[in-house]
Amino acid sequence: MKSKLLIVDDQPGIRLLLTDIFESEGYLVEAAKTGKEAVQKVENNVFDLIMLDYKLPIIDGYQFIKQMEADYMQVPVIVMSGLVENIDIEIKESYLVKKIVAKPFNVQDICDTVSTILNSGTDVS
Repeated sequence: MKSKLLIVDDQPGIRLLLTDIFESEGYLVEAAKTGKEAVQKVENNVFDLIMLDYKLPIIDGYQFIKQMEADYMQVPVIVMSGLVENIDIEIKESYLVKKIVAKPFNVQDICDTVSTILNSGTDVS
């Protein structure tokens, strides 16, 4: 069965790029442009992995992860950010966050990271 990914980013170019890449790799992909839209998608769908921009309108990445934890979700998350060093300590310690990726990212590295997380279920350093 194909793994289902949710890509959450307010930048259309990033959403399109990641959607194209992962669909070509054989994944089922949905995308959201806001944290609020992502919450709605998570409530109505089952995802195997979420790629989440940290800086989002309405509900940011931190609030989204806290909401998922409050709802006892078990979906692994890759957090993407242009300012990795500014990400809150709390988000780094979340059991959902498996990797924090700096933007701009290397496409091959992000593909390898997704594959590793989905195949092993463990954190990727």
